[in-house]
Amino acid sequence: MIAVDTNILVYAHRAYSPFHDRARSTIESLAVGVREWAIPWPCAHEFFAVVTHPRIYKTPTPPETAFAQLRALNTLANLAFIAEADEYLLHLESLALPAKARGGAIHDARIAAICLSHGVAELWSTDRDFSRFPALAVRNPLIG
Repeated sequence: MIAVDTNILVYAHRAYSPFHDRARSTIESLAVGVREWAIPWPCAHEFFAVVTHPRIYKTPTPPETAFAQLRALNTLANLAFIAEADEYLLHLESLALPAKARGGAIHDARIAAICLSHGVAELWSTDRDFSRFPALAVRNPLIG
């Protein structure tokens, strides 16, 4: 199973983002495919926070529209929203301590630990900060 990070969701949603077409195609191909995929709940929360933020976008996404997007994703049979599971704390500790994760880096460690505790093989993201957690394979599907 693969998981999708916040930035891919934001790019797919915001038509004027620099990677909109590629991100939208990526999400659409996952949505119509048979392969199981996931969105960690912290990424869904962050998606909502980013697209509705008036300091990030001159015309932010209305909250109703952002929720509609999340509801639409939630109807996909091959998509699971994933959260902290039984082994989450062990994964978080095993990622955070070697990486010396502090402050905002704990958010990325949280996402990585959620993915690992659900057996995610690969996280799709444009965020290079996940490279500090080598236990989780990360790939940018918008390049190459």
